[in-house]
Amino acid sequence: MSLHLKKRSLILAGHDTSVALEPAFWAVLDQAAAQEGEGLALLVTRLDAARKPGQSLASALRVFTLEWLQARLPDTQAPEP
Repeated sequence: MSLHLKKRSLILAGHDTSVALEPAFWAVLDQAAAQEGEGLALLVTRLDAARKPGQSLASALRVFTLEWLQARLPDTQAPEP
């Protein structure tokens, strides 16, 4: 694992899962979970269930983080995929 990644272990759907992300992504995910009034594991469980086939969990978390931040920028629309 790269030195710039932080690995966290979570239980998703009854299974131990480890995800490695940059600390900045974890910080935003923690903030998003807090604003939603849920724990990080519950947020990640929802995102895991909604991710596209073939998309890694780490990728889904990074995309969510970007979209979550973009939605909070004033007068900014997310670009079309």
